Amino acid sequence: MKSLFCLLAVVLTAVGCDVDVKDPGKAPEVHVTPGRAPDVDVRGPDVDINSKQKEVTVPDVDIKTEKKTITVPDIDVKIPKENEK
Repeated sequence: MKSLFCLLAVVLTAVGCDVDVKDPGKAPEVHVTPGRAPDVDVRGPDVDINSKQKEVTVPDVDIKTEKKTITVPDIDVKIPKENEK
């Protein structure tokens, strides 16, 4: 649950940004010479999947629940207006 709140906070922070690009940059030039894939012959195994009934010992667990008040994150995100510094 804690990781879900952290992920939510990161996503909201990333979405709430106002980004002004000053220099768009340029992707590098890449030159590639063609190659060839290897010639292979693959023979996979023959697999049969079935099911059967089997008796196993399993624990019998009774869980008691109760309500408690705990502290949880409360996140407020203020998205900046465009061109606001």
